[in-house]
Amino acid sequence: MTISAANNSPLIVAFGEMLIDFVPDVAGVSLAESGGFLKAPGGAPANVACAITKHGGASAFIGKVGDDEFGHMLVDILKKNGVKTEGVCFDQQARTALAFVTLKKNGEREFMFYRNPSADMLLKESELNMGLINQAKIFHYGSISLISEPCRSAHIAAIKAAKAAGIFLSYDPNLRLPLWPSPEAAREGIKSIWKEADFIKVSDDEVEFLTQGDASKEEVVLSLWHDGLKLLVVTDGEKGCRYFTKNFKGKIGGFSVNTVDTTGAGDSFVGALLFSMAKDTSIFQDEGKLKEALVFANACGAICTTQKGAIPALPSTNDALALIKSNTN
Repeated sequence: MTISAANNSPLIVAFGEMLIDFVPDVAGVSLAESGGFLKAPGGAPANVACAITKHGGASAFIGKVGDDEFGHMLVDILKKNGVKTEGVCFDQQARTALAFVTLKKNGEREFMFYRNPSADMLLKESELNMGLINQAKIFHYGSISLISEPCRSAHIAAIKAAKAAGIFLSYDPNLRLPLWPSPEAAREGIKSIWKEADFIKVSDDEVEFLTQGDASKEEVVLSLWHDGLKLLVVTDGEKGCRYFTKNFKGKIGGFSVNTVDTTGAGDSFVGALLFSMAKDTSIFQDEGKLKEALVFANACGAICTTQKGAIPALPSTNDALALIKSNTN
């Protein structure tokens, strides 16, 4: 493995939501049965930004939090993780979003959100730090910021600006069905910016939701392909992932670990993969390099499931390389 921390890394800018996850202190119980909750920073794009810096990469976060204790705490966490925060705005009126996340007995999650509206939903186009976007090599985003205005318009303006500047666009829809008005609205919203992306990462569950087909079938996955794509990756949980480019396709096996909480595993995977992409764009033409990057990303995703919460559980490069080595031996 030649993966190592880079000096003067290209900047990856993540756009979207940052919030507080409240996770039950005992796994396998419903929210109502839970006696206590652990407070954990969350929000997929923010998790990805932190995952990148864990490997020595450079990242920035663009979004909005409430001008409240939780909002300031989240920005402090970004700073402590080495993420640039000049793209973060504070809203005077709205609170920072909260999510109560229950871990079922198998480590899978159920969500209950408090956003009515929350500060992240109120980011306006005029508040976007375009200078920061224009410095990026990769602009990464999800779909939650597409759910309501004014954040939807800000999101679309940010994508257009990045595209016009020739910046690589990375999309992880990160479906959270309870936040959308209906499943149809979620499908339509997620697909509304589908063809802009250069790289898309989807989970097997998201493939089934978007296509209403069987995610294990290649033709179902490839119905999500578009001609502008350089890479489509489907994550299959502990089974690993599948990859598709214009010239080659394949699958990479997962790592067996003691799973405690799957929160942030996909973000840990994406952050690790974007870190590899930013360093070496020949990855899309070189299957060997892509496979190596995906093995590394799988290891990062697996390690993230061994602790509660997302950002606190993000692995370092050395953690991931140690897991890979132990499996090779």
